[in-house]
Amino acid sequence: MFEASDPLVSFILFGRKISPQLRAIVSNTGWLFFDRVLRMIGGFILGVWIARHLGVHQYGLFNFVAAFVYLFNPLATLGLDNIVVRHLAQNTTPKNVILGTTFWLKLVGGVLSLLLAIGSIVLLRSNESLTLSLVAIGGTSGIFYAFDTIDLWFQSQVQSKYTVLARNIAFFGIALVKVALLILKAPLIAFAWAGLAEIGLSAIAMVGMYQLKGDKIGEWRWQGSLAKSLLKEGFPLLLSGFTIMIYMKIDQIMLGQMVGDRAVGIYAAATRLSEAWYFIPTVIISSVSPALYQARDRSKTDYYRYIGRLLRLMNAIAVAVALPITVLAPQIIQFCYGAAYLEASSVLVIHIWAAVFVFMGVTTLPYFIAEGLTNLTFQRTFMGAIINIILNFFLIPPYQGVGAAVATVISQAIASYFSHAFHPKTRKLFWLQTRSLLFLR
Repeated sequence: MFEASDPLVSFILFGRKISPQLRAIVSNTGWLFFDRVLRMIGGFILGVWIARHLGVHQYGLFNFVAAFVYLFNPLATLGLDNIVVRHLAQNTTPKNVILGTTFWLKLVGGVLSLLLAIGSIVLLRSNESLTLSLVAIGGTSGIFYAFDTIDLWFQSQVQSKYTVLARNIAFFGIALVKVALLILKAPLIAFAWAGLAEIGLSAIAMVGMYQLKGDKIGEWRWQGSLAKSLLKEGFPLLLSGFTIMIYMKIDQIMLGQMVGDRAVGIYAAATRLSEAWYFIPTVIISSVSPALYQARDRSKTDYYRYIGRLLRLMNAIAVAVALPITVLAPQIIQFCYGAAYLEASSVLVIHIWAAVFVFMGVTTLPYFIAEGLTNLTFQRTFMGAIINIILNFFLIPPYQGVGAAVATVISQAIASYFSHAFHPKTRKLFWLQTRSLLFLR
């Protein structure tokens, strides 16, 4: 799959013949993997414990609210993340202007996402006070996402270890609080408050890391013209973000509304296992995307070879994850959640294969940004979201969680792969993806 001359392979085998840029990328990726693996393991253990503590119905409500809040998260980021990283990496505008403008845009977006989430849940479940409270608490997290602007700076400098340290301070601090809540048999709403506290503490720690590096938030500056430019460029990605959230989370919302919170609990137990792996492509691509943008300016041949290798790597990882989970799904669910959640195994064997197309989608996002095709990201994900909703409408009533899982896999495949075959500007990418699925160079 990778040639011996590949720089990444050379680094792994020999540890020396590697450029400073690649050494920084590998180091950065290592820090991000350490962060995500550590948090995945810790979060999974706590999540299973919480699922057992709450029971299927309350765990279903907990995940229904989380999915509902996630629908509005794109408004808190405004589709700016990858675009801001590119601007910072290219160093064409003073960093304090970029960071300051991005921060205020995200802060306003976070407030709007909170208001929209509360207004929407009032229309759907106005008579459920607990659900309303949970959405208000969860939706407040969007305001703190403004401080993730600091993470974008560290990404652009390939220094994500500072973000890792900040987030793990928050994660492990609140993990101890959650353990205490579990021992005390705390109610559901206490865990919602703990989740918000983690995001707030993470923001504080991020500011601390930025200050320790010798930078000052007080030097950030707003620039109206840059704000307009960022919003214009990010708008297609914002719309795309909404549609991504729709076809990733609408299944749980439709299950909750059409079947009930218990069905959401069963489905969430399965998807927690399958979606736990989605951090892998995000970590790798966030580290290599600055180099990918630069490679495009140097050589189109190297640029496309680079994309092809990344796609083959992602497909290999996705299949390596999906196969054993498919075979061992009942045993995994029984061991993790207990007999009460055993129905989730039939959902898991289907939903895990969405990983192949999720990995593809994350891997190809820098291509769309580098080629100035962000408008097409909205078109492809919008198509996937509509198909997902339609399939859910027909498949959830008779098949419940299994139907939702089938709808997810099909819609992910259409949005992240098949849709590329129908546009001349993405057809080359489609063939690169096809060859990567067959593990051909």
